[in-house]
Amino acid sequence: MSNDDIHLLIVDDDERIRGLLQKFLIRNGFLVSTARDAAHARRILSGLEFDMIILDVMMQGEDGISLCRDLRSKLSTPIMLLTAKGETADRISGLEAGADDYLAKPFEPKELLLRINAILRRMPTAEPTAIKPKVIMLGQYRYDVDRGEVWSGDQQVRLTATESQLMRIFSARAGEVISRTQLVEELSRSGGQAQERAVDVQITRLRRKIEADPKQPRYLQTVRGAGYMMAPD
Repeated sequence: MSNDDIHLLIVDDDERIRGLLQKFLIRNGFLVSTARDAAHARRILSGLEFDMIILDVMMQGEDGISLCRDLRSKLSTPIMLLTAKGETADRISGLEAGADDYLAKPFEPKELLLRINAILRRMPTAEPTAIKPKVIMLGQYRYDVDRGEVWSGDQQVRLTATESQLMRIFSARAGEVISRTQLVEELSRSGGQAQERAVDVQITRLRRKIEADPKQPRYLQTVRGAGYMMAPD
């Protein structure tokens, strides 16, 4: 994530400080919104998500510690507290309220920037979504996932409705063992066969259409005592 994608919220009742921090952080590539007090911050947070909240402790009305504690009960967003109080007891109060960091005023803007980046680096990044294949290869056969069709060269392999459902189920969980019970449940939801013995029969028929040697299946395997598994190339 680049700074251009990071949205910060500054909450401070001092208009001058809000403006200075906003300009400084925008110059360093962040998206920045501001709130003038706790109530204003809550209204903004009710409609927007932020990557980090920079929160002044000494505000008129509800103070930053109280707001931090309340936000932490609802959000996992990183929170940095800014305050003129630098005593140990005040820092502990802020951290106990759920703040991720605590910076005493006055501070150098560069230190704020370094701390922001340090906190953001510690945040877990989302795992990339696995890209599911559009086509699954089964030896000489290929299964078009989107169209639900099996092809051998330029010839389409005709499947029954139940065989099509089985291909859809197995392709969505390729490499994973699926029990007979799970297959019965899946087929039943789609109005198909709903008995374990019937599932065995349908898989035997499907193997005749997608296996070079149906008696020794390579791609639609039986996992003894567990169920069946599609093992594509």
